[in-house]
Amino acid sequence: MFDKTYRQRLEADLAQWEADGVIAPAAAAGIRSALPPLPPGINIAVVVAIVGGLLIAAAFLAFVAAHWTEIARLLRFAILIAGIVVAGGLGAWFASTGRPVLADLCASIGAIIFGAGIALVGQMYHLSDDFAGGMLLWSMGALAAALLTGSRGALAVGLVAACIWTGMRSYDAPNALHLPFVAVWLVAAGLAYVWNSRAAAHLVAIAALPWWIATALRFDFDGAQPSFMLADGAALLFGAGLAIAAAPSPRALRLGAVLSIYGAFSLAIVASLEVITVDDILRFRTGAGPAQPPWAILCGVAGVILALASAGITKRAGEVLAACAIGLVLLAAPIWPATAAGEPWFAYGALLCAMLCLVVSGVLDDVRPRIVAGWLGIAGVIAGITWAVKGSLLRRSAFLAAAGIVTVAFATALNRALPRAER
Repeated sequence: MFDKTYRQRLEADLAQWEADGVIAPAAAAGIRSALPPLPPGINIAVVVAIVGGLLIAAAFLAFVAAHWTEIARLLRFAILIAGIVVAGGLGAWFASTGRPVLADLCASIGAIIFGAGIALVGQMYHLSDDFAGGMLLWSMGALAAALLTGSRGALAVGLVAACIWTGMRSYDAPNALHLPFVAVWLVAAGLAYVWNSRAAAHLVAIAALPWWIATALRFDFDGAQPSFMLADGAALLFGAGLAIAAAPSPRALRLGAVLSIYGAFSLAIVASLEVITVDDILRFRTGAGPAQPPWAILCGVAGVILALASAGITKRAGEVLAACAIGLVLLAAPIWPATAAGEPWFAYGALLCAMLCLVVSGVLDDVRPRIVAGWLGIAGVIAGITWAVKGSLLRRSAFLAAAGIVTVAFATALNRALPRAER
C-alpha cells in the first residue's frame, strides 16, 4: 500500500487539506511521521551498474561460447559451476550491503546460468533428448533459488521455464491434461503470497494464462471450441482472485486483487474472441464431441461460485455484478449452437450484457482496471458483431440499435433509482 505513487498522492492531498484548513498543520505532520520510510528505489547509479553487469556477463558467455569446443569437458562444467557460485556470492554481498535490486539481479543471472548449464551438460554428455524435462529441471532450480533468496527475477525465470515445459508437454500429449504445471504454479503463488509482493503476483497471474491457452488450442480435442475453454479459464481466474482478495489478510488482498484484474481483462478478451471466431468454427466443425469438456465447464462454474462467495463476504454489489458478467460470458457457449441456422442474437446480447455488468461492477467497487476491461470488452464485442460475423449487415445494425435503446433505458432507470449523492 505504501508505495511511491500512493505516497506522492497522499502528500499532495495533505498539502491541499492543510491549505484548505481541513486539517491542522500538526495533524498533517503527525500523519507524515506515522508513515513508514519508503524502500530504496532504483537510481541512475543502480541502472548503470545493472547495464554494466549485464555487459560483463554477456562478454563472459560470448568468450566461453567462442572457445567452447576447445575447452575440456571437466573445465566446461567447472566454468558453469563457477558462474553460479560467483552470481550467488555477489548477490549475497549486495544483499548484506543494502542493495536488494542488484542482489535480485545476481540471483536471476545465477538462475539463467543454471538453465544454460543444463543444456550444455546435456550436449556434452549426450543425454536423452527430453527437452521438456530439461525445462522442468530448470524451473525447479530457479524456483528453489527464488525460495532461498526471495528473488523476483529468479521467480520469473522459473515461471518462464515452467510455461515452456507445459507447452511442450501439451503438444506431445494432446489427449491428456498436463496437471503437473498446476502444482508448480501453486508453489509460485504461495511464494507471491508469503512475500506480499505485487510484482510476484503479476508474474503468477501472467503464468496462469499460457497453460489455459496451450490446453484450449490442443487440436486433438474432438470438436472442442478454444474460445469457450478460454472463457472457463478466465472465469476461474477472475472468481478465484475476488475470493482470495476477500480473505481477511493484506497478503491475500494484494494477490487476489492482481489475479482478479488479469481475470477481468481475460474475460473481456475472451468475449471478443467468441464473437470473432466461434461462429464459423461451430458451423464447420466436424467433431461429434461437446464444445467444452466437463472439467472446463466445472472450472467456469467454480469461478461464478467463488465470485458470489466473495460478494457474500465483502457485501459489495459490484462483485455480484462481476459474478453476473462471468455467468453471462459462460452462458453464451450453450446458447451459440442453438441458433445454428441463423446468427446467435441471444449470445450476442449475453456478451454485451456481461461487459456492461463488468463496467458497472468496476464503477461500484471503484476498481479502475475492471472498468477499463469492461469498456475494452464492449468495444471488442461490438466490433465483432459489426464486422467479423457473416450475415446481414442490416440485421446487425438493427440489433445494435435495439441494444443501445435498451441500455439507455436501463441507464435512465438506474439514474432515478440511485440516491443523488451516488449518481
